[in-house]
Amino acid sequence: MGRSANEKRNGVPLIHGASNLPSVTVDDYNLELRDGDGFLGDRANKFAFQEKLDAWRKRVRKGGDDPLGQALTQDLTKKQVDALLRGDDKEAAALIMGAVDEFAGELASVLERFLEQKSWKNTERVVIGGGFRGSSAGELAIARAMVLLKAEGIKIELSPIVHHPDDAGLIGAAHLMPAWMLKGHKAILAIDIGGTNIRVGIVELRLKDETDLSKAKVWKSDIWRHADDKPNRSATIEALIGMIEKLIAKADKADLTPAPVIGVACPGVINEDGSILRGGQNLPGGNWESEHFNLPAALKDAIPQIGDHETFVIMHNDAVVQGLSQIPFVQNASSWGILTIGTGLGNAHFSKKVEN
Repeated sequence: MGRSANEKRNGVPLIHGASNLPSVTVDDYNLELRDGDGFLGDRANKFAFQEKLDAWRKRVRKGGDDPLGQALTQDLTKKQVDALLRGDDKEAAALIMGAVDEFAGELASVLERFLEQKSWKNTERVVIGGGFRGSSAGELAIARAMVLLKAEGIKIELSPIVHHPDDAGLIGAAHLMPAWMLKGHKAILAIDIGGTNIRVGIVELRLKDETDLSKAKVWKSDIWRHADDKPNRSATIEALIGMIEKLIAKADKADLTPAPVIGVACPGVINEDGSILRGGQNLPGGNWESEHFNLPAALKDAIPQIGDHETFVIMHNDAVVQGLSQIPFVQNASSWGILTIGTGLGNAHFSKKVEN
């Protein structure tokens, strides 16, 4: 399948799922803390919020009409929930706020457990990413959780991730690579694979504006909600390759030919060779953790070169990659973490490298 791991460029080893990255050290990621019979993260993912909202609706119906109408809770989109939260119907807004407040309590409790872990000791800041952050209800829950933590005497700064979560999962890929790999290039290809969606994007680096990638942005992206189609693994890879090829063609036409590197964000624990050790159970149709399957190698086989150069693929955990997008904005923190609230609760912790 071609080289996929421990590849050396200019004598520097570049491995998948690395703890030693160009700008930070990844102290830990994908912590799987238990809570009774289940995982702690299940108390603070998007489904937990839906369950709390649904429970509030059922309680309200005991005394009258449901202000959110007849729609099933799981069918309400983030935009619909946000519109109700900000709308003129204050009873509907108050009902949603009840769910927000309960969810914030769970989030604060989960965060306390993370902060007790050795790899999270002395954390100065926690960034919240994931799809839930990209909503008014999510941002209120984040702010409320910080208030609850402060009320318990826990000194921590809790904030939504700077970039929209959809973009953060792509922009962070640029921080997986050392600066010399990006030098002379205007853009890179990035992939964010999730339990519901797959995103492919061209990240415009804008290094002439700021060398720390703080001005990087997603130039164009394509999204596929694979959860609706329920493809098997082979069909997923085939569709993903098609998305990549279309975006490369668009970038070429716009004189934005990407560097010959592809950064991949993927759920789970990533081995040095690019295989997935565990945590890929929500990925579409098939065993992504099989010893006979290697996503970076499969991508390189399908797209052996970009422009005139051999393609290099580097992959890391999706929470790590989202967190990396935050690097330019946490320079005053030496120890910080990220929680991504989505289908699951992703997590990662970072330490700033000390300059010699």
